[in-house]
Amino acid sequence: MAVKIRLKRMGAKKSPFYRIVVADSRSPRDGRSIETVGTYNPLSVPATVNIDEEKALKWLANGAKPSDTVRNLFSEQGIMEKFHNQKFNKQ
Repeated sequence: MAVKIRLKRMGAKKSPFYRIVVADSRSPRDGRSIETVGTYNPLSVPATVNIDEEKALKWLANGAKPSDTVRNLFSEQGIMEKFHNQKFNKQ
């Protein structure tokens, strides 16, 4: 099963709110998800991002692939850097 970390759209028409979820890559965008990792609200100024870092790192270590947008959000929060340090500095 290919697992992806991606955005699930919530909120009303014209006012999007996203959950950052771990889901099977074959499931629809707003379909069933395995676990919720965080939230993203692009309408607040500045945009609000809340991510459970432990869950995100666990899923990345288990092979989940982030979407482009989620990868950018993780990079802004410093999660991708921690993941790469954790992955390549094992001895």
